Amino acid sequence: MSLLLTPWARLSLLVVLLVAAGVCVLLFEPQRLLSEGLPPGLPVAAAVAMFAAGYGVCAAAFVPRPLLNLAAGAVFGTQAGLVAALAGTVLGAGIAFGLGRVLGQEALRPLLRGRWLQAADGQLSRHGFRSMLAVRLFPGMPFVVANYGAAVSRCGWSPFLLATALGSVPNTTAYVMAGANASSPGSPAFLVSFGFIVVSVVGAGAVAWRKRHRLAPPRNRGAAYEPAPQHPPVVTATPHGP
Repeated sequence: MSLLLTPWARLSLLVVLLVAAGVCVLLFEPQRLLSEGLPPGLPVAAAVAMFAAGYGVCAAAFVPRPLLNLAAGAVFGTQAGLVAALAGTVLGAGIAFGLGRVLGQEALRPLLRGRWLQAADGQLSRHGFRSMLAVRLFPGMPFVVANYGAAVSRCGWSPFLLATALGSVPNTTAYVMAGANASSPGSPAFLVSFGFIVVSVVGAGAVAWRKRHRLAPPRNRGAAYEPAPQHPPVVTATPHGP
């Protein structure tokens, strides 16, 4: 029993769970179940809750969120689809964060020795809400990678979930609107949502490229650029004749 409580045993369990989730996604394609429509006679509120639960599990199991957001818009429309997608996003992020925190943090934290890894860990540990909000607002880092990266850091639960909920609103809204208007790709709503997706992706790449130096700690310029230390003059006593 004590073997199962060791950090590396828990990390191994996490790896097994992630591999199994990825295999299930490839074999069964659970995202298709979310886009088959509502069961007959099911109230909309219950359907939204069921969809959000399935969304969260699929998002934690490596199903791409853009597909899930498009499915939410196609099934429920813009308003109810946005509620279902945001709830599923927070749920999926919480599942991944919890698994990474419980099963992987203790084993992986001693391995954060690289310059970039230490800098990213420092940002998430000291400025969890601000860092996660930036990650969610500017898509670029995969959803699952950001979740497990935050779990290994010392980012708290509340900043992580709140930043995920707030930062995911713009991008999720665009995909849900695109899914809701997929049958009329020439409509203004579809064009606006699609344009926002393109601009956000391009903008995220530009911001990451320009701000990449802030993630790295300042380099030591070497002793050649440092002024030579100044020593006080040494006064020696000179003998005087009689």
